[in-house]
Amino acid sequence: MAETTVVDTERITARGGAGRWLQDYGVYVAVAVLVLFNLLFTANFLSGANLRTQLVQAAPICIVALGMALVIGTEGVDLSVGAVMALTAALIPLYLGYGAGPAVVVALLAGLLAGLFNGVLVAYVGIQPIVATLALLVAGRGLALVLAGGQLVDVRDASFLALGSGDLFGIPVSVLVAAVLAVLAGLLVARTTFGRRLVAIGGNREASLLAGLPVRRVLVAVYAICGVLAAVAGVLATSRLGAGDPANTGLLMELSAITAVVVGGTPLTGGRVRILGTVMGAILMQLVRATLIKHNLPDSSAQMIQAAIIVVAVYIARERSSR
Repeated sequence: MAETTVVDTERITARGGAGRWLQDYGVYVAVAVLVLFNLLFTANFLSGANLRTQLVQAAPICIVALGMALVIGTEGVDLSVGAVMALTAALIPLYLGYGAGPAVVVALLAGLLAGLFNGVLVAYVGIQPIVATLALLVAGRGLALVLAGGQLVDVRDASFLALGSGDLFGIPVSVLVAAVLAVLAGLLVARTTFGRRLVAIGGNREASLLAGLPVRRVLVAVYAICGVLAAVAGVLATSRLGAGDPANTGLLMELSAITAVVVGGTPLTGGRVRILGTVMGAILMQLVRATLIKHNLPDSSAQMIQAAIIVVAVYIARERSSR
């Protein structure tokens, strides 16, 4: 009996170790496998134009996922990020007459207000994050459509369009923005008191309250940051498209962002934030979509695969936490 118990314990430990490894490094393996597949079976995958396109398209997903990672790190979720992107797409054409700078500032302020709204509902009103942000998911896009008159509005400001199509030091501006924000997010989580509080709150909110941490203020700040980052992604997406399209901008972005975060190793139960893993998760989501399109499969297939990836990632995290 004792020998059987020892064997069972060893098996559980081995399974727990495998789950931990998959959660921490599975995203890197998945990206490597997809890259290898495309090298072998996708024409012109290594061309400069294609690599540029993949990075530019992954940049908004990455930016939104960074904010989502912070929210999920507190054991929350933000379903309104796509609606915030749509709202920025509707606001920018309305204010471009004052210049690209003021239009971008207005868009970022809208994202900040949306994030503060979510944060107050979660931290002070006590509404569950999925319910609080679901309200803005619906209302935000509806408001965006009203502001735009339900139509796609062309954007012709050259300085604004440069955000989506311009280069700096030979690197697309949107990719540089995503890279800088990823570094800042990593420093925020790893090197600041705010980051340590964020992780502590996600790990055990009751204990954080008893320890005297400003739980409510941290939660509001986290949702505010997520809203601003969603607005940044909306600005870049609108600039790249060359038009304000609130009906489609950010559509299902919440699915891509949550998938990128979970696959990157940040558990939905909170208490941990993996920024580099999130970035790789965003790249993985873009590679999945691009691979399917290049092989003549519908975009809806990518959505189903993302859903399956979430289920697998959550199951792995669950198996790990149960040991």
